[in-house]
Amino acid sequence: MTKRRVFKWLLSIVTIGICFVLVADLMVLRFRSSILSIGEIDHAPVAIVLGAKVKDDGEPSDILRDRLLTAIDLYRAGSVEKILVSGDDGQIEYDEVNAMRLYLLAADVDPDDIFLDHAGFDTYDSMARANKVFGVTKSIIVTQEYHLPRALYLANAFGIDAQGVAADRQTYLGILRYEARELLADVKAVVDVIFHVSPHFLGDVVDITGDGRVTWDEE
Repeated sequence: MTKRRVFKWLLSIVTIGICFVLVADLMVLRFRSSILSIGEIDHAPVAIVLGAKVKDDGEPSDILRDRLLTAIDLYRAGSVEKILVSGDDGQIEYDEVNAMRLYLLAADVDPDDIFLDHAGFDTYDSMARANKVFGVTKSIIVTQEYHLPRALYLANAFGIDAQGVAADRQTYLGILRYEARELLADVKAVVDVIFHVSPHFLGDVVDITGDGRVTWDEE
């Protein structure tokens, strides 16, 4: 094979790759239209709060705290009846969902209304489990604006009628890095949906209209 032919072959692969990235990004970004303010949002049975970093002392990071505050606003406004917190609880020394639970309890959210998804290791798993484990078919998704189109795309892929409320209540350190990384995350989301990737864990079905405490860790 001549150098010229090798170059053309490599150029074709790169071109196809760039086109796929652009198409995947467009597939995700079209869900921006489903991002609304609390005053505009339709009522839904449950708000899904996506996990984020928890500090070493167990307190939510700024990004996660703002997601929780936004969910609390939705709950107090009567826009949702239940709150499903979904995050990483896969390590003894690191626990996103119980940090979120404690924060919601401190804000006087009714314990019955707080559901924990301990295996929301990424956005794909969170949306898959919201539908397949918790039976969610309509929801309001709470996360930062840069993250919402992908979350809404994945919710739609799992048959969830979802709208999003952006939790951006301040300027975050490193936000440009998160936004840049989202481009590749969009591609992964589309690939996962195309190939019907299974979430890491499923489990017994939970009634999202019931008592959320059935999902809590035993004290």
